[in-house]
Amino acid sequence: MKRLDQVLAADGVNAELELVIKDVMVACKDIAYKLGQGELAGILGATEDENVQGETQKMLDVISNDLLKDILVANPYVRGVGSEEEDYTIAGNADGKYLVTFDPLDGSSNIDVNLSVGTIFSVLEAQDNKSGDNQEVFLQNGRKQVAAGYVLYGPSSLLVMTTGNGVNLFTLDTNIGEFVLTKEALQIPEETAEFAINMSNQRFWEPEMKQYIDDCLLGEEGPLGKRYNMRWVASMVAEVHRILIRGGIFMYPYDNRDPSKAGKLRLMYEGNPMSMIVEQAGGASSTGRMDIMDVAPQGIHDRVPVVLGSKNEVAKVVAYHTK
Repeated sequence: MKRLDQVLAADGVNAELELVIKDVMVACKDIAYKLGQGELAGILGATEDENVQGETQKMLDVISNDLLKDILVANPYVRGVGSEEEDYTIAGNADGKYLVTFDPLDGSSNIDVNLSVGTIFSVLEAQDNKSGDNQEVFLQNGRKQVAAGYVLYGPSSLLVMTTGNGVNLFTLDTNIGEFVLTKEALQIPEETAEFAINMSNQRFWEPEMKQYIDDCLLGEEGPLGKRYNMRWVASMVAEVHRILIRGGIFMYPYDNRDPSKAGKLRLMYEGNPMSMIVEQAGGASSTGRMDIMDVAPQGIHDRVPVVLGSKNEVAKVVAYHTK
């Protein structure tokens, strides 16, 4: 089986970008090991701190963030890094060509109950001479990404990644300490009868989303003409991975609990990288009204409504919002 570096070379990825991705994987392997140790490694539970999002940080949120931040800032090809857990972007090498953004541990509320979590990352090219601690250098739309991926820490540790040439799946072989290719050219089925959404927020949604979900729940007798199943893991990585393997649609829409925020999920750390992966696998991603990767970021921590997955089902949701 091919190792990650062999696949990247075959796809024509340059040596600098390959080294950046390799360093992300070094940190992710360490995170996978610590997760596997669980309470034996003393990584369970929460800290007394909140991140810039106002969320209580889990101990492993902090550990994962430091692992990724430290190794990437030291990489000679990284101009700067941006993390969901950091207030500001952080400068790396002034001559670095790449910018890396990441959610170090998506779904971290699942850690203490031993459910799936993951790391999401995105790589951009630095477009000007600004330092990596100037967030303006990061404010590019998702179409500018040169690589995006996630590592799912489950029964096995899986890397799903794209460099713009389709989506491949790698499994961490713990015998050799390397990610090896186990599925090539993942494709999301265009049709689905499975949706993932947090129904407890239903009363806060816009009327268009309420109507779509109501119609899903009507089953064969409703206007959508089929019976839907619902799933919810509370980990975007796990939700998207299920969609990549068997189809489906994942939604975290706008709600009116805080009208100043466009959504819950972060554009740079979650929306853009997951959208690149989904689109490269033949799916679609939208805010409900426009493609996520066409959204122009105004700040490094911008939020965005998210609807992504099987192409035809996403089109239905968009039609509810735009008719």
